[in-house]
Amino acid sequence: MIIVMRHGASEENIQKVIDLIKLKGREAHISKGESHTIIGAVGEKVIDPREFELIDGVKEVIKISSSYKLASRIFKEDDTIIEVNNEKFGGEYSGMIAGPCTIENEEQIFECARIMSESGVKIIRGGAFKPRTSPYSFQGLGEEGLKLIRKAADKYNLAVTSEVMEISQIPLFLKYVDILQVGARNMQNFNLLRELSKIKKPVILKRGLSATINEWLMAAEYILSGGNREVILCERGIRTFEVATRNTLDLCAIPVVKKLSHLPIIVDPSHGTGLRDKVVPMSLASLAAGCDGLIIEVHNKPECALCDGAQSLYPEQFRELYKKLKQLAPVVGKKI
Repeated sequence: MIIVMRHGASEENIQKVIDLIKLKGREAHISKGESHTIIGAVGEKVIDPREFELIDGVKEVIKISSSYKLASRIFKEDDTIIEVNNEKFGGEYSGMIAGPCTIENEEQIFECARIMSESGVKIIRGGAFKPRTSPYSFQGLGEEGLKLIRKAADKYNLAVTSEVMEISQIPLFLKYVDILQVGARNMQNFNLLRELSKIKKPVILKRGLSATINEWLMAAEYILSGGNREVILCERGIRTFEVATRNTLDLCAIPVVKKLSHLPIIVDPSHGTGLRDKVVPMSLASLAAGCDGLIIEVHNKPECALCDGAQSLYPEQFRELYKKLKQLAPVVGKKI
């Protein structure tokens, strides 16, 4: 249930609504927009909306029919804008995250960080713990990898994002990483999501391999409901019967999500296609569709990469793509 306060409602009236929500056994979540304050009453207990309608300063009470509340556009009409290292995601902004699939060694990650910095990127990606389909594939360097990417990022004034796989890793990631990623395989790891709801850093939530948009937004709700409002959704392709590409990149999800939710949505065309020559056109298509950012795999030597080299751009390809994206952005009302 959503309680919309009148423009200029006093803090005393707002507090009365909050106190009544708590008295009724629900949690109160506040969203202050430019003209109205909106209070979400989240929980299972049934509440009579008339009790709130009679409080001074209340404009209307709205029942939300969707299963997600805090991620809903009804709860927060304005776009959520998340900023990390002066890079913004959401609203009129489309941010960029780029870097290798995985951290391989010190030379490789420092070279990639240098390339990203010189290209104008402010956030580098790189996996330290890799969830691989085969147990015999390279699984990442673990904490040593996080130390290396943090050191490289600090040298070139970059922020870091990397994928966390389990609850026990969260304290380690908080030491080294600025944005924590939840991979497709963990989208419905609800215990992990609950713990990430308690941290004070942004979380990139990738869409599950076969997840519906509703399931994806419900996963985001787990993080939001615990107090972490900095959630970035990431479309990375879903599994279909098509085998020409690694996954089927669902660009329809961008306008659908932007209508349903205030959360920023970025796109991963690298995992979405699995093919280097498809990354550039799908990146441009994603921006044209209105995405709030891109996360792209770039490697200094893709042919030597230990993981996903076939979908990683060469540095010169990435630089050319970044130029095209900056040219396209103002045409579709975005800023890069």
